[in-house]
Amino acid sequence: MTTSPSDQTRPRQASATDEGYQKDLSRRHVQMIAIGGAIGTGLFLGAGSRLQIAGPSLAITYAICGICAFMILRAMGELVMYRPSSGSFVTYAREFLGEGAAYAAGWFFFLNWAMTGIVDITAIALYIHYWPIFGHIPQWLIALGALVVVGAVNLTGVRYFGEIEFWFSLVKVLTLVIFLSVGGYVLLSGTHVGSYTPGLHLITESGGIFPHGVVASLMLIQGVVFAYAATELIGIAAGECENPRKVVPNAVNSVIWRIVVFYVGSVALLVCLMPWSAYHAGESPFVTFFHKLGLPAADSIMNFVVLTAALSSLNSGLYSTGRILRALALGGSAPQAMSKLNRNAVPYVGIGATLFIYLIGVLMNYLYPTQIFEIVLSISSLGILGTWATILLCQLRLHRAIKQGRIARTGFAMPGAPYTGWLTLAFLVMVLIMMAFDYPSGTITVGSIPVLALIFYGGWLLLKRNDDEAES
Repeated sequence: MTTSPSDQTRPRQASATDEGYQKDLSRRHVQMIAIGGAIGTGLFLGAGSRLQIAGPSLAITYAICGICAFMILRAMGELVMYRPSSGSFVTYAREFLGEGAAYAAGWFFFLNWAMTGIVDITAIALYIHYWPIFGHIPQWLIALGALVVVGAVNLTGVRYFGEIEFWFSLVKVLTLVIFLSVGGYVLLSGTHVGSYTPGLHLITESGGIFPHGVVASLMLIQGVVFAYAATELIGIAAGECENPRKVVPNAVNSVIWRIVVFYVGSVALLVCLMPWSAYHAGESPFVTFFHKLGLPAADSIMNFVVLTAALSSLNSGLYSTGRILRALALGGSAPQAMSKLNRNAVPYVGIGATLFIYLIGVLMNYLYPTQIFEIVLSISSLGILGTWATILLCQLRLHRAIKQGRIARTGFAMPGAPYTGWLTLAFLVMVLIMMAFDYPSGTITVGSIPVLALIFYGGWLLLKRNDDEAES
């Protein structure tokens, strides 16, 4: 079988994204990155308001969106087994979809984490302000301090990123394990939670599984699915892992049962411990439960947990954008300076570019300390959808190449491919359509797509013009 010149150059371009990186992430680091990416503030804080909308059927909604997240992870897993790369989906998009797709995917990803990071540093400041001892410190100063600490960790070396991410993720996991253990004991022993007697009767007596109808639960999908954002980070981490082809399959497969236990199990347990109507927006349902149980420090403990979740997200955002921007630069889809590594094998220019965007977030904390969430949060959802769609499209191309015999089997095939890939893509399109009907934030976000497309296209033309001038 012969190969075209373009086929011969693609593996070289793909592997170039890993040149110079240190393989300092261990198995426990990668496993916790996978777990941590699947558990965020969407569960710890968002479940309260979502229970008000969907009631017990929220567990079903989490399960449906969890299946989507798992399929995206399996698609990423097969791509990693084909060729581990810190460039992740940018590298795969370059090989299977072309440089234009790699450019769009990478900058959509950067858009997501740039917006998410601004929200994270704002959240960190708000969570720290919760404790009166820190109330006199300006919100912007706390945000700046968090940025300095996390930035220093990322610039020092990947091993330090992996270590701090391990402990951040461990806090989230232990919190949920404690809740499930205590809640399970309360349910089985019949211990009263305030004035309520735990049991399945709390569901049947409060309107059943769908107290507000099936449509209300379905409409919640377009918000719940983003609770699983960051699960794709395992693909980036694989490029700096000691033995990715051995570690990644175990880490990916473990995510599905953790989704079932932590998301679906937690919500199912919550509605059996107290009526769904007892949980409220603005307060973590876990805090509500522990307060009713008589634990006075529940709110402070949970505030610490969500603080670590926000720090974890900020930490992951800096790590991943630095690697993705470097992958873009090596393919000519970002300024060449972003391909540089420091003596610790860290893409410091790319991380510095993200830090600059986050500094704008610090400034916005100073100017608009209360409106910052609404300004940027909805825009990040487009970046998430774009990244996930790219992963699925690349896996579909990989699957076709394997079927045609042009690429060897990876040993970690996506279940049900290619049909599951197309179904998951259709699911993402449905989420985008549902966002358009979520007025005003979702409508504005979807309406901004043509504007973003023009900006991206303008950037593409500028980069290509600079490349042509450099060659001439």
